Amino acid sequence: MPGQQRRGGQAGGAPAGAAGGDRRDGRGGRGGAGGPEKTAYIERVVAINRVAKVVKGGRRFSFTALVVVGDGDGQVGVGYGKAKEVPAAIAKGVEEAKKHFFRVPRIAATIPHPIQGEAAAGVVLLKPASPGTGVIAGGPVRAVLECAGIHDVLSKSLGSSNPINIVHATVAALKGLVRPEEIAAKRGLTLEQVAPAAMLRARATSGHS
Repeated sequence: MPGQQRRGGQAGGAPAGAAGGDRRDGRGGRGGAGGPEKTAYIERVVAINRVAKVVKGGRRFSFTALVVVGDGDGQVGVGYGKAKEVPAAIAKGVEEAKKHFFRVPRIAATIPHPIQGEAAAGVVLLKPASPGTGVIAGGPVRAVLECAGIHDVLSKSLGSSNPINIVHATVAALKGLVRPEEIAAKRGLTLEQVAPAAMLRARATSGHS
């Protein structure tokens, strides 16, 4: 009985504590060093892959992480990190995403007009939606849109199902969005002649541009 109690204590204590420590290290690593940044930005891990490199002594494993970071208010970026451990790969992806931030034009909580983005074999179609619709999209597209602060939109993936291609196609679509003021300036028209009245009312109410 004493031996069983000791074995039970080791099985229930040490591995559980070790596993819990790994998860805390992974979360606390990003939150501890960049605590204020994590409260300011939204981080979404889209995909994590394990990569094996065959060398003379056997296989060496590393991990890659595709991460989307945004402030939830029109600013978003995508990063791809690679490291020997998952938390380090995610941290590298977050840093790369912050270096590639760009501004997304918005009207209220949706996009100004329909647009299609392409990247490699990925094709993503985005359409504006009325308030309350929500984000009608799959996981990779949803991560990019929510980090960018777009909460009402319709989307459809028309190409590859690879998360990396889908994310980059979504980014290409968002970068292709044009503000109504730019269209009016190119055509030599007033803003009222280019944008629908409902769009102008929504923008005046929300204050987004």
